[in-house]
Amino acid sequence: MSQQDQAVRPDQSHSGAQVPGHRRTAASAATAATAAGPDLRRGRAPRDGGWTTRRYLAFGTGAALILLAALSALIAVDFQHTSATSDRLVNRTAPALTASVRLEAAMINQETGVRGYGLTGQTPFLQPYINGLAEQRDAIAALTTLTAGDRQQAADLATVQSRAAAWQERIATPIAASPAGAPPAVAAQRASEGLTLFNALRTAMSAEQSQLQNTTTVETAAIKHAYAQRDALFTAIGLTVLVLVLLVFEGLRRGVTKPLTMISTDTREVTAGDFGHPVAATGPADLRELALDIDAMRERLAEELIATNRDRQALDAQARELRRSNQELEQFAYVASHDLQEPLRKVASFCQLLQRRYAGQLDDRADQYIGYAVDGAERMQKLITDLLAFSRVGRVHHDHALVNLDDCFAAAVDDLEIAAAESGAEFESDPLPTVNGDTTQLTLLFQNLLANAIKFRAPDRPPRIRVSAERVGPMWHLAVTDNGIGIAPEYAERVFLIFQRLHGKDAYPGSGIGLAMCRKIVDFHGGTIGVDTGHQDGTRITFTLPVVEESTEDVVEEPEGS
Repeated sequence: MSQQDQAVRPDQSHSGAQVPGHRRTAASAATAATAAGPDLRRGRAPRDGGWTTRRYLAFGTGAALILLAALSALIAVDFQHTSATSDRLVNRTAPALTASVRLEAAMINQETGVRGYGLTGQTPFLQPYINGLAEQRDAIAALTTLTAGDRQQAADLATVQSRAAAWQERIATPIAASPAGAPPAVAAQRASEGLTLFNALRTAMSAEQSQLQNTTTVETAAIKHAYAQRDALFTAIGLTVLVLVLLVFEGLRRGVTKPLTMISTDTREVTAGDFGHPVAATGPADLRELALDIDAMRERLAEELIATNRDRQALDAQARELRRSNQELEQFAYVASHDLQEPLRKVASFCQLLQRRYAGQLDDRADQYIGYAVDGAERMQKLITDLLAFSRVGRVHHDHALVNLDDCFAAAVDDLEIAAAESGAEFESDPLPTVNGDTTQLTLLFQNLLANAIKFRAPDRPPRIRVSAERVGPMWHLAVTDNGIGIAPEYAERVFLIFQRLHGKDAYPGSGIGLAMCRKIVDFHGGTIGVDTGHQDGTRITFTLPVVEESTEDVVEEPEGS
């Protein structure tokens, strides 16, 4: 894990370094990023094919697992050897030594019994001999089983059996078969031979026991050695794990933590505003690639910042142009409301004077022409007045406050009192909410909608107009419903365009600007307006207004008459 140490942090004194106490502009940042060389631009240095963090981790983990597996295999072998040695010692060698001792005791008992019977001729002295024979059979049977597979032990056992058989054949059996009552003569005759044969038997039994004892000592030492070896292996595993932990910690520090810290430090420099500060590529290959990607992103951000500044300057210029244009429009509105109105009033006044003074004195065509002139002047005055009112929406009255729509509805009904009396119109309203908006504009909204309902009434019945309100989520849904002539679905959008009329001026007077002004007022207040095309027997105009949130409680309600 030495590759991460080969990368050197770039010289912080190059042209892209940030001057202390001075935040560089986007232009200077891009210039410094370009000066940093092709290896740090978006073209970036080619991949060097070095080891990645994953590859380092895979290699280190594999090596550690192999080492631990080898140590574990050695421990397994040691466990197996120890288990086999312990099994042999516990289940074969130690029981064989015990059986050999029992065999020796049985033979000594036989010799004692035969010697006592040979000296006295009394039968009770033969009891140890008889018991010794039974113990001999059991001991030899056990030794035969336990020494099976071991040539040396089997040979020793055969020697003991041969010498025991020779002593019994020459000494023990003849003496034991002699009649009781008097010392057998054979005992005295073969006393010297019996001593020799039994000493030879004892020598054989001692050799067998010595061999078994040596085997026991060797196997015990082997077990102790295996235990010591096992402890050493466990210690080696512990030390290996400790070394691996230290290596992992150091490897992560040098290969991951340190490079990430350097990348983080460089990134904070860029975040602080030094977009010309390069991000150093260090550490394993994948972390170097990460640093190069971050550096490419830094360069892209610097370029985007330059472009944003250019766009912002363009937007500022457009905003200045729009402010200038709005000022010209305001000047035009002033001229239209004052300078243009006066000539129109003169034209209309003189045309009306001509109409009153010379009515009937000229021919019918002249009277018709004068009427056209009077009507045109009056309609022009009405169009200019309505257009000025349309342009003022959102520009003249734009102070928002808490507005009670019940008050706006009542004010609109009062303004339409004469038209309502002439048409026999009746008004009905649900309790209307309080919203945040402009009182004058919202009153004008109701006034236009109610006036349209009266104007476009059915000829066979008086107008019945109802205003409803319902809250749906964050919006109030309001509707103005009448029983008039209605609006065909194909004209549902056209009626909201300025100066759009569905009827001739002779049938229904007006400039065709009322519903367009309603849409502009609703849009200014953050809502929508439309025609309910599914409504039958009249017209239903629906519009929405935002619900007043709790945070607007500190808004002062606009005083009446403002």
